[in-house]
Amino acid sequence: MVFLIQQTMLYAVPLMIVALAGIFAERSGVINLALEGIMIFGAFIGVLFVRMMQENQLFVQEQGQILMILALIVAAIFGAIFSLLLSFSAINLRADQTIGGTALNMLAPAVVLFLINLIAQQNALGMATGDAASWFMIKPSTFGLERDHDFGFLGNLLINKVYLTTYICIVIFIVLSIILYKTKFGLRLRSCGENPQAADSLGINVYKMRYAGVTISGALAGIGGFTYALTTANCASTGDVAGYGFLALAVMIFGNWKPLTVALGGILFGLFKCIAATYASLDINGDGVYMLAEIGISPYVYRLLPYLITLIVLAFTSKNSRAPKAEGIPYDKGQR
Repeated sequence: MVFLIQQTMLYAVPLMIVALAGIFAERSGVINLALEGIMIFGAFIGVLFVRMMQENQLFVQEQGQILMILALIVAAIFGAIFSLLLSFSAINLRADQTIGGTALNMLAPAVVLFLINLIAQQNALGMATGDAASWFMIKPSTFGLERDHDFGFLGNLLINKVYLTTYICIVIFIVLSIILYKTKFGLRLRSCGENPQAADSLGINVYKMRYAGVTISGALAGIGGFTYALTTANCASTGDVAGYGFLALAVMIFGNWKPLTVALGGILFGLFKCIAATYASLDINGDGVYMLAEIGISPYVYRLLPYLITLIVLAFTSKNSRAPKAEGIPYDKGQR
């Protein structure tokens, strides 16, 4: 049970943080279909930063948590910078936002794979030394305990074999959700996605607020991309995040652009993604006798589950979803 919950959260947390990225962009009035591309770019930048720090021996394994936090910050910064391409095309050029996001989704893996081949002369970029678990997982020694110390159910769930990124992303999710719905900035941002003309008449700079929304969205997607690469790909970048950006968009629509329901949706989708990735080692009864892989269902069915569930859930919930009224509509200051 501990293993299942931990693995579910590993997959759910990046979904939640990237879905929140979509909320910030679309609540400001800009459709951010480029979440997949920004995740790929953020994952690459984060892994490259870790690799460079290791190659220059600026950090040792005992300082892995500090290195990881710095890599998250760098991934967020470059994700925000990459998202400026979408901001400029959507806000300044008033280009079609769907086409702009799709273009970035095509550009990101091409650029990343080119740079990976240039740097590593192969199709994947990984850590210079060690692996993600030995460098970045929370260890019993952090608390002055022996490696084989028994934390009990709750301790094993919260501390043993857990990445610090899980807690960092949850804190970021909670803080930014509060900012979006409980602060003056959040109210102004949401007003620009609902009625930008009315917001402008009250002295709110719609262009700046939309730039802010997309920039925050890019930073969050960059964090989500590196978190995904760190926890599920052993801190490696391959120019791919397994469609997580599009799954996050589905979670956002399922959650009706509201953080709480988005979090619940992220956990639901994370559970099925966990089953798809770890079905071979999942124990149904908890006694090691009846394994999920022994049921006789084709492994392809398990791998299909997250995407099949996405289609089913959206088919039943999209009718009740209400997107921000002005999303995807370029703002014209002279129009009333």
